[in-house]
Amino acid sequence: MCSSESPSPDPIPDLGVPPVGLRESEQGTTPAGLRIALATVADAELVAALVHELADFEHLASECTITADAVREHLLGPQRSADALIAWLGTEPAGFAVYYRTFSTFVARPGVFLEDLFVRPAFRHRGIGRALLKEVGRIAHCAGAGRYEWTTLNWNENARRLYASIGAREMNEWLLLRLDGSALANFACAGPRDPHDGCRCGGSGSHHRPAAPNS
Repeated sequence: MCSSESPSPDPIPDLGVPPVGLRESEQGTTPAGLRIALATVADAELVAALVHELADFEHLASECTITADAVREHLLGPQRSADALIAWLGTEPAGFAVYYRTFSTFVARPGVFLEDLFVRPAFRHRGIGRALLKEVGRIAHCAGAGRYEWTTLNWNENARRLYASIGAREMNEWLLLRLDGSALANFACAGPRDPHDGCRCGGSGSHHRPAAPNS
């Protein structure tokens, strides 16, 4: 049975399940003093820093533009699109997870997607990553989710072994596709009819300018 043992900040309304931290049965598998809590606006600087550390670890620092202001608006504010958990070991932030609501038409139920899971190097191999993974899974289960999904880099063998050990399946038949930046703007806004309509750049972006003719 799912329940909350203590008040905590409201999670994203579509899920409605706050974290409850570690239970008695988990105390022997995680380090003493570990606490998992929902991030609040006061944690914006910390969350942004943790995301940058994750980007460094994944060799993707050049793609990471997150700021504390963006975290306050989109991740921790009243109109947030996702939620974040922080794992605390004593007074030290050891890692974090970011997750959000999805929906599966095939099972006709909501789902949860784990966007990020990261444990700082000094705190690894202590069960903290598994504890974060499990807490988001509990939130998904208590929200009636039909699926709990995430991605991992194919070279991260340690993570893949962890995921296999809990019964997660690698969906090798699927490919992740992405439109971002100018590619998204070009596809969403350019065209013969009202090319500026609805575009956040107001028609001033380079993607609205006609391509130079070939010489």
